[in-house]
Amino acid sequence: MVSFEVIEQQTKPFDGQKPGTSGLRKKVKVFQQEHYLANFVQSSFNALPADRVKGSTIVVSGDGRYYSKDAIQIIIRIAAANGVAQVWVGQDGLLSTPAVSGIIRDRVGSKGEKAYGGFILTASHNAGGPDEDFGIKYNTENGGPALEALTDQIYENTKTITTYLIAEGIPDIDIHKIATSSFSGPSGPFSVEVFDATEDYVKMMKQIFDFEAISRLLARPDFTFCYDALHGVAGVYAKRIFLQELGAQESSLLNCTPKEDFGGGHPDPNLTYAKQLVKTMGLGSPVPEEIPEFGAAADGDADRNMILGKKFFVTPSDSVAIIAANAVGAIPYFRNGLKGVARSMPTSAALDVVAKGLGLRQFEVPTGWKFFGNLMDAGMCSICGEESFGTGSDHIREKDGIWAVLAWLSILAYRNRDVAADDKLVTVEDIVTLHWGIYGRHYYTRYDYENVDAGAAKNLMSHLVKLQSNLTAVNKIIKETRPEVSGVKSGDEFEYKDPVDGSVSSHQGIRFLFKDGSRLVFRLSGTGSVGATIRLYIEQYQSDKSKTGADASETLAPLVDVALVLSKMEEFTGRSAPTVIT
Repeated sequence: MVSFEVIEQQTKPFDGQKPGTSGLRKKVKVFQQEHYLANFVQSSFNALPADRVKGSTIVVSGDGRYYSKDAIQIIIRIAAANGVAQVWVGQDGLLSTPAVSGIIRDRVGSKGEKAYGGFILTASHNAGGPDEDFGIKYNTENGGPALEALTDQIYENTKTITTYLIAEGIPDIDIHKIATSSFSGPSGPFSVEVFDATEDYVKMMKQIFDFEAISRLLARPDFTFCYDALHGVAGVYAKRIFLQELGAQESSLLNCTPKEDFGGGHPDPNLTYAKQLVKTMGLGSPVPEEIPEFGAAADGDADRNMILGKKFFVTPSDSVAIIAANAVGAIPYFRNGLKGVARSMPTSAALDVVAKGLGLRQFEVPTGWKFFGNLMDAGMCSICGEESFGTGSDHIREKDGIWAVLAWLSILAYRNRDVAADDKLVTVEDIVTLHWGIYGRHYYTRYDYENVDAGAAKNLMSHLVKLQSNLTAVNKIIKETRPEVSGVKSGDEFEYKDPVDGSVSSHQGIRFLFKDGSRLVFRLSGTGSVGATIRLYIEQYQSDKSKTGADASETLAPLVDVALVLSKMEEFTGRSAPTVIT
């Protein structure tokens, strides 16, 4: 057995190592600075109870983006030096974010051990490559992202760190081969187990969904589907689940080979970046002769999803509402009913209407999956979602892109269970329009202004806060801009008091609430690596069933004009148009 020594390495703090909405994200070249990653990892260990770290098992893997392989080796050595007994690594260093959450919660080692937490190496939907983004976040023993109390402590530690511990004598681990490497150090035995990245996750999905019912749907000659992993980690799960388990054709999968630079693309599953899938599904130009009935895409770490029907886009806000409305009948995991539902504040209120109709508890939380996790741990929430293409349930404590796709396939299978092969298939569009007929439609869009000067973004937000102190002036601007738009009845900065632990999260977004139920929401995103991203959310509710089939962009155009004038978007940012519209 190879022995190693623990070295105390001198270092100095780096500015700006504050975790955002979900971890620390910077350009690769920033992470490649000597000691930069090590400082953050040691600061994370220092923020955890030393007696829990020593002898523990942790997970280290990610979406396979550039610099991941180097980062894994560094983290393994720092973990060993801090007294961790075992590190679990997905084969090739690949594990989706939802898979890591499930592994932390449910995987049991050969000696009965369970993971204490894990480092996930991802910048989610951000681009990858030598000149692009890298990220790291710590998930705790419930499988969810670290809460603010812990991330705040990690940040404080990064500001004062002077040394970190690292093991000397541990060679690079071959993460491509399933095997266990054992070592001996000052704290006792240490091992690194490289294991199958898909096995645990597939087992979990089979416990949630009726794979036989989905297989029958995929076998129908009138049903075709397409799944685009955008060269992210979802590809390894797609091949295992859709091809091996469900019997789909390999031609159904697009870009399912993970690449360090995501094939040069932007692994964000939306109508702007998932270009190939959008074109395949008939939403681009020219329109292909044959269009699949169902399409879906994932982001880099497979926690986000986009759902499409033939020439039809399902908004994420509608998607979570429709899954909740159909879950009990279509998904075996929920056959005993839902405990409650939750959405992030910027997400449309479509889920609220479903909750009211079904008599369910409903929660509105800040952006960030950790807030859902608290509700789930307390048994208060079963299904939740964010408008930023994140959907999930209490099977784990992260959003789960493939889970969302399987949920939609389950709903389609359930709705078509009695439809004969020669009868008309119930389609994605049919399901959505029927839902609108029952619950009404929340017309909804999001404008993203990416890489805006941080100072300009803060000034814009300050301007909006000041506007809220004089709603009479606000309504005057509205009437001068688009007279047909309803007046504003209230405005605030969203503040959330957690019903589980009583913690308060302030300054979570600026809201303008209109008399007719419309909303404008402005917030700064915490997922970028440089500058600032301003997100503008526009929502208008239509309960009249005869008016739920209008074009969303035309319906929302007056509210968009009002939002841009109220915020002075171009004046503050210099941008005449958003980077992305979803």
